[in-house]
Amino acid sequence: MAIKVLVVDDSVFMRKLISDILNEDEILEVVDTAKNGKEALGKIKELSPDVITLDIEMPIMDGITTLKHIVNDFKKPVVMLSSLTKEGAEATLKALEIGAVDFITKPTNIFKVGADEKKKEIIQKVKISSKVKILNGKLNSQHKIIRMNNYKKNRGEFSNLIAIGTSTGGPKALQAIIPHIPKNINGSIVVVQHMPPGFTKSLAKRLDSLSEITVKEAENNERIKKGYCYIAPGDYHMTIDEVNGKELYIRLNKDRPVSGHRPSVDVLMKSVSKVKSMKKIGIILTGMGSDGAKGIKSVKDNNGFTIAQNEETCVVYGMPKSAVEIEGINKILPLEKIAQEIMNRVGV
Repeated sequence: MAIKVLVVDDSVFMRKLISDILNEDEILEVVDTAKNGKEALGKIKELSPDVITLDIEMPIMDGITTLKHIVNDFKKPVVMLSSLTKEGAEATLKALEIGAVDFITKPTNIFKVGADEKKKEIIQKVKISSKVKILNGKLNSQHKIIRMNNYKKNRGEFSNLIAIGTSTGGPKALQAIIPHIPKNINGSIVVVQHMPPGFTKSLAKRLDSLSEITVKEAENNERIKKGYCYIAPGDYHMTIDEVNGKELYIRLNKDRPVSGHRPSVDVLMKSVSKVKSMKKIGIILTGMGSDGAKGIKSVKDNNGFTIAQNEETCVVYGMPKSAVEIEGINKILPLEKIAQEIMNRVGV
């Protein structure tokens, strides 16, 4: 049975191009297009598509306003189309918070949208998103910090390294974990979220504004500090390097993509598994594909503790499922219990 798609974009060229790409796939069918949000809402009501692609910048009713109506009134999965700009990144993160399932970036050269790699990405993301059930909208912005009784004041020393890997649904999942962590955590957090350059900086900035701990985009050769969360920059692999048996440093590189990803969760996790001076926790959250499964298994095999987000709370149960299937996971938890599990294990 065909997956029905509504394409929403104010550009005639983009509407035709996206429609042609999606119609190339045998199970996708573009049932109609709309040139603005107001028109889109009418067509959703009339045609009940399975999934919508939605441009952010449109006249009459923009993508963000339209998305709020779609999530609240129709509970339909939405894939956003975003420009590769700072403003585009910030608007996309807002859309993911509101309830968009995923996003596709428009290349700076518009004609590259039809390139084979981009076509494959568009088709895959629309197909995956069509299966997602939209249960609730925006996350509650009130983040309860987990307080621990055993507060010990120490001079920046810490004994736990927490590595998190995620993809589709990740920004929202990270918001359910990072802002709950107290600033005096006895540890540091490193994160790989599959995102393009620029978007990871906006993600770090957004999480930092919600959190007690300091969240930042990672920089090459930066020393890892207690109470910090470092997010791998888009298009760079991130590894952890242990120096003198006690100090940890971030190394960034542009080695080949692994399983199509740079940054790759596997690359981060494998480097974390080699750390000897600290206790290690590996966490795999929502995401399509299998990136991180082998890496997190090596964390587990090297005396680390590993957690996977459960299927019920994942947007896409791909990456956690792959890690579970190869026996790389110690504990499977719903998203809302992961922050507490981290604090139970590392303390302050």
